[in-house]
Amino acid sequence: MTAQVLDRQTFPAFFAAGAAGAADAESRALWDAMAGASAGGKRLRPTLLLATYDALGGTRADVARHVADAVELLHTAFVMHDDVIDHDLHRRGRPNVSGAFEARGRAAGASAPRAHRYGQAAGILAGDLALVGAARLIATTDTDRGTVARLLALLDETVRVTAGGELGDVRLGLGVDDPSLAEVLTVEEHKTAVYSFSLPMQAGAVLADAPADLLPRLDRLGRLLGIAFQLQDDLLGTFGDEAVTGKSTLSDLREGTVTALVAHARTTAAWPVVALHLGDPDLTAAAADDVRDALTRSGSRQAVEDLVAQHVREARLVARDTGPVAGVVERLTADLLAPVGRTP
Repeated sequence: MTAQVLDRQTFPAFFAAGAAGAADAESRALWDAMAGASAGGKRLRPTLLLATYDALGGTRADVARHVADAVELLHTAFVMHDDVIDHDLHRRGRPNVSGAFEARGRAAGASAPRAHRYGQAAGILAGDLALVGAARLIATTDTDRGTVARLLALLDETVRVTAGGELGDVRLGLGVDDPSLAEVLTVEEHKTAVYSFSLPMQAGAVLADAPADLLPRLDRLGRLLGIAFQLQDDLLGTFGDEAVTGKSTLSDLREGTVTALVAHARTTAAWPVVALHLGDPDLTAAAADDVRDALTRSGSRQAVEDLVAQHVREARLVARDTGPVAGVVERLTADLLAPVGRTP
């Protein structure tokens, strides 16, 4: 699915206005860091909204782009908060907001712990600003009040579900439970699928004044696509080519992330090998190869690859009942499966 151009005025202008209205150097630095953190990325969510809107016959591209910007800003907010939760200091190969402010603190002469706290605070506050900004963009959409109310209701529900999914993901990382594969899939659905796929598609439909009974089908469709996307991401995070994906194949294993691969492996004879190395912050490349071999021999890799294909098949079936959106899903899933060369 080819990326579409976002509103080149609204999205950058949000950060520029924030910096211009800042009362002091600290606030301006925060807004500048936010602008830097929002740059780049695939822009999957706004592209999906615009494609859905176009497919359903929408005619006001400026309004759709405005809401697409809001959806991307929501993603930016979640990313900033997620980086704080995971104590990540980099994203897309450069310092994120937390990383930029931790470095700023150290440059000012602060101790490492205090600089870290400073960076974490900046990440939380930046995420808060972006979250409120997303709501404000939707609330100021140039359309009728009823449509704005429906969009805000979608936003409210999305934030509620995503917050629960994020907390559920952190709970998985405690290591105190033995989550099943189904439980892991539910967390991935709530944490990623709802805001990354269901929200953009439903928002595009609302803006295009599509029939109300289409929205539940788009919600189901988005959840299927989102789970497939996350499962694929899990696979690439363990078996992918870092030179192609830009994603580390050691970080998930070192952090002990409970992915679908891990949940499946827990039920197989390969689990002792996986458990031995999972969560080791000093995991070597050789030990990681042992884990990958165990995941492959146990059938866990194949099981997750099959789940990706299964969810894509189900999504395509659901899409066929949504008329013009089927073409959007076909293009999106072709891109989704391209990295592993699969055709469901």
